[in-house]
Amino acid sequence: MRVMVLVKASPDSEAGVMPDTRLLTEMGAFNEQLVKAGVMLAGEGLHPTRRAKRVRFGAGGARSVIDGPFAETKELVAGYWLWQVGSLDEAVEWLKKAPFADAEVELRPVFEAADFGEALTPELRAQEERLRASVEPKA
Repeated sequence: MRVMVLVKASPDSEAGVMPDTRLLTEMGAFNEQLVKAGVMLAGEGLHPTRRAKRVRFGAGGARSVIDGPFAETKELVAGYWLWQVGSLDEAVEWLKKAPFADAEVELRPVFEAADFGEALTPELRAQEERLRASVEPKA
């Protein structure tokens, strides 16, 4: 199963405080363990929301753009990983090894094609596979 690991923002990450060499070294070592184990598919840190925008979709096709920063730090994401694991429990065990202090990280399973049942017709499944194959080489 694929799991999205969402690293929640903190007041420091929203202020643009960059990690020190020690944390970068520890995170690099942790990421290396994930890669060697075949767990890590992707992962990146995100800039503070002062550099972000949101698009709100309203009724009747209305669209509005909201410039950051955004207020609720506890609801913001500062970074992410995409992991391939055997179970959510396995993902939790990996996450417990991460070099975080005073942080909150959310783990969420990623939908797989089978989760959509009959609504994902053979034509839609073929389209999804075609699109995925064309995107993966660019990653």
